Amino acid sequence: MNIVDPIVSTIIDYVDKNPEKNLDTLANLMKKVAIMPRHKQQIESVREFLNNKDSNWYKFTLKGLKNIDKNILKTFVIDFFVNANLKGIPKQEEWEEKLEVSVPWAILMDPTEACNLRCVGCWAGQYKPHNLSFEVMDRVCTEAEELGIYFIVLSGGEPTVRMKDIVKLAERHKNQVFLLFTNGTLIDEEMVKEVKRVGNITFAISINGFKDNNDAIRGEGTFEKIMKAMDLMRENGVLFGYSATYTRTNVEEISSDEFIDMMIDKGAYFAWYFTYIPIGRDPDVKFMVTPEQRKYMYERINYIRATKELFAIDFWNDGEYSGGCIAGGRRYLHINAAGEVEPCAFIHYSNVNINEVSLLEALQSPIMKAYRKRQPFNQNMLRPCPLIDNPEKLLEIVEESGAKHTEASEASHIKNLYNDLRVVADNWGKVADEIREKKVNLSIHHSDEAQGMK
Repeated sequence: MNIVDPIVSTIIDYVDKNPEKNLDTLANLMKKVAIMPRHKQQIESVREFLNNKDSNWYKFTLKGLKNIDKNILKTFVIDFFVNANLKGIPKQEEWEEKLEVSVPWAILMDPTEACNLRCVGCWAGQYKPHNLSFEVMDRVCTEAEELGIYFIVLSGGEPTVRMKDIVKLAERHKNQVFLLFTNGTLIDEEMVKEVKRVGNITFAISINGFKDNNDAIRGEGTFEKIMKAMDLMRENGVLFGYSATYTRTNVEEISSDEFIDMMIDKGAYFAWYFTYIPIGRDPDVKFMVTPEQRKYMYERINYIRATKELFAIDFWNDGEYSGGCIAGGRRYLHINAAGEVEPCAFIHYSNVNINEVSLLEALQSPIMKAYRKRQPFNQNMLRPCPLIDNPEKLLEIVEESGAKHTEASEASHIKNLYNDLRVVADNWGKVADEIREKKVNLSIHHSDEAQGMK
């Protein structure tokens, strides 16, 4: 245990006695722990937000301090804020200089492709059945921490099928956060009890809207099971959020005030939004959102962040904040249950298998190199993706690297989808470029006004 850990724990106990009065103390500590100047500046910006007691972020923070289980809260502050960010990022950048390779912020692994549901359009629905051994997952976590990576994401398949192994991983790697993308239907009292005990596991519950829309995708009765799981976690102070895939048929529903307020009332602290990608089970480009709907979602996410007590992320539309695509080892990579190391959960191509190589060797594989040298894939960060926004780039990457397609079916191979995705990319490109041009013009206008005031 690092000497900082008991100090953070003591400060949280102090803040807990009177959160409204002592919240600033926690920000002061984080600023002292931070190594990088930009992190100190970010913490100062956060503190300014928290000084406004009418803001949604102040209420969000206060709610978390009061309601999240204290063991989970302490562990999360240490593992996520201190380890994964304040300590981890400088360490990653040191390794990048030494090795001349991108070291990601997070690793996404699939412990299994087994699942108790059969959801329509599942992105992992065409992988062959496999399981990663506990020994391999343990090794990946160890190698990740050596590189400064403290954030481990687990998906599948359904990761909670392997919950005993995941708890064991969390116990062995106490400095790391484990985020599970799960359908939530297997979460029960025993699982919640274990999560509270270890402290460094959190969940993103997949949901596709209210009952009718959700069950049409995930199966009859799943909505009620999700609601019960959320109630159980909220009542026990478990930190969790939700994951929602927006399609042509549900985008307005899952971004509505009614839906978001329901998720907040259920106890969700964060939200991951993903646009439907035509890969996996029965890929269908017609299920993707229209350019107008994607723009609508872009605007809604910004509205949610400005008004709701919820930390919301849009995996595609947040390219402006992330500097474009984060995959290919730049900020994360994907290891499927067969061990194939892919640039992204949605880019099903690989040169190497983690069962045969180290994590560092995987980061140096041909597809990762071909991927990184083209990033960003577009100067407009609202068009970040090499699959749905710039498909010609992915075609180049696959051909240059000689990577193999990792699905059992060839239906979602880039060569088979290219023409349709080219149309999708061009249509969104027109809208995205209009958004960017308006923002640039507005920025110039404000700059001119500021100069005039001087």
